Amino acid sequence: MLQAAHRLRRSADFAAAVRAGRRAGRGAVVVHLTVPAAAIEHETAWQGADPGHAVAVSGQVSQAGFVVSKAVGNAVIRNTVKRRLRHLAADRLDGLPAGTTVVVRALPQAASASYEQLGRDLDGALAAALKRDPGQASRRRSTGGKT
Repeated sequence: MLQAAHRLRRSADFAAAVRAGRRAGRGAVVVHLTVPAAAIEHETAWQGADPGHAVAVSGQVSQAGFVVSKAVGNAVIRNTVKRRLRHLAADRLDGLPAGTTVVVRALPQAASASYEQLGRDLDGALAAALKRDPGQASRRRSTGGKT
């Protein structure tokens, strides 16, 4: 079970993670990941051979929030998907750098995905978001042929 201290609750926290975070999607989920500056300074510690290695930042805990829209299904299906994602995320938060904020958005395919498939999708999305360079989006912009 995901402890209360590890849950995102405020709308502003969700918005900040989605707006400023690294985004990666795999299968039935999209992950928005925000890594604190202290962890970015030590990113070689967690991007080396062991991407799940947590960087110790005193006093900070990793937090997760979930977005499951009505496009996923009715209330019963949405709550089932949320429970599955909460349980999967609880196991993975310890492997993230301390102070990391994760927002997991379920896509409509999540309604028919098995628990194991959701776990694989979440693992893939987290790994991709951790590898992504925070400045990558700005480098993707073209200059329109101008120098």
